[in-house]
Amino acid sequence: MHDSRIRNQVSFLVSGRYALFTDPITRVGGEKSTYQLPTYQALKGVIESVYWKPTITWIIDRVRVLNPIRTEAKHIRPINFSDNGNTLSIYTYLSEPAYQVQAHFIFNENRPEFEKDRNENKHLAIAKRMIERGGRRDIFLGTRECQAYVEPCEFGSEAGFYDGSGVMDFGLMLHGFDYPDETGRDFLSVRFWWPRMESGIVVFPAPSACDDSLRRDLRPMKKKEFSAFSGLEEPVLQELLKEVETHELDTGSLRDL
Repeated sequence: MHDSRIRNQVSFLVSGRYALFTDPITRVGGEKSTYQLPTYQALKGVIESVYWKPTITWIIDRVRVLNPIRTEAKHIRPINFSDNGNTLSIYTYLSEPAYQVQAHFIFNENRPEFEKDRNENKHLAIAKRMIERGGRRDIFLGTRECQAYVEPCEFGSEAGFYDGSGVMDFGLMLHGFDYPDETGRDFLSVRFWWPRMESGIVVFPAPSACDDSLRRDLRPMKKKEFSAFSGLEEPVLQELLKEVETHELDTGSLRDL
């Protein structure tokens, strides 16, 4: 179910054995407990692991929860770096998570040095190819130990556990972080929101649309510097892009760009 009103949109299925979308309140005591839903930031991390360049910023549009929301507690012995020992902690994970995700990208206006790389067809073709290949980097759900897998899907396909279940509220929840690369401000900020799921689907507000009263600056931070991109001036690449646009070239030929 592609939304024709949104440009550059992709859909994918991400699933794994466990997920841990950490509630920051539970980390104070050294233990971790997951949110019931994936955070915007976690899903943004998934698609960025599939394909990302500083030219673009991924926006998560919505997520569909396919499997029942179930938790599983595990006894963990994290390393205590202060005395080289370890202590027993209990981490609470989501069990057998599976999500259909819709996302699109926009060009990062705070990166004028990459203006020559702003080619929608190229980035969309590579992103779709990388979804088919399972991503460029390792995929995980929330934390590194929760390995996950990505594959293409049609949003809304398959039966979901919460289809027709009505509206469910989940209380105050982390939405994501505002990084200087994307905001133009020399601060790292955090956003919160009040999620609502309807028939298994959660629609995310864009970061710019989040309530400012639920946004806090954490600390000063400078944006990361990259070398300016000039590859689009190369005749060979220009010819490849022309063939993609006329459907004469399999987009897989651009997978390493």
